[in-house]
Amino acid sequence: MNKKVVLIVEDHKDISDMLKAFLEEHGYEVECASDGKAAAHCLSEKEYLIILMDLMLPYISGAELIKKLRTHSNTPVICLSAKSGIDTRLEVLKMGADDYILKPFDLDEVLVRMEVVLRRSKDSGIAREEDRKKVYSCGDLRYYPLEHRVEYRGEEIALTAKEQQLLELFLENPSKTYSKANLYESVWQSEYFCEDNTINVHVSNLRSKLKKVTGQDYIETVWGIGYRLKGEQV
Repeated sequence: MNKKVVLIVEDHKDISDMLKAFLEEHGYEVECASDGKAAAHCLSEKEYLIILMDLMLPYISGAELIKKLRTHSNTPVICLSAKSGIDTRLEVLKMGADDYILKPFDLDEVLVRMEVVLRRSKDSGIAREEDRKKVYSCGDLRYYPLEHRVEYRGEEIALTAKEQQLLELFLENPSKTYSKANLYESVWQSEYFCEDNTINVHVSNLRSKLKKVTGQDYIETVWGIGYRLKGEQV
């Protein structure tokens, strides 16, 4: 896989062409799919660095594509949508999207948001030798940061990029209680201004996925403060 291939899934040709031209100017290789079926075919054939996904698509919706993708892949997904409702945004984040950008959008903002999502991915730099051997653990839960892989007793747990970054923070500092501002600024790499439920949704998704496989609660809420790794594991 070319490390800079971006998939744009957008049924409006003018928007797709505009994004494609802009990203190619910034050094990315771009492929486009104009409907859900074409996108599903692309995703079955290869992996991409990141996906820019419209929600309202012919044949198969963006939401359906994200849900299917998350059963086997952690490829970052940024949704592009004219739907401004907070319920829509939260629902898409719950499905596994990494970010959500409202239409009409600024091209420079799209590029910055892409770079933020990719910053801590395995394609963003060369790992140091010590990172190649690094493994975080809590009980039988293991996280291999270089491989972006989470396992419990040999069974892999599929997490989004943001969920992996949150888990890594908790495992790195198991005794620390993180405020929502701590988590947002560490993972989203931007200043935390107000509560918009983003952190709650991602932490809730992470908890649910871990518990579904392990049967345990690995993250606990410290009321009025934030979240931390749960101390006692069976």
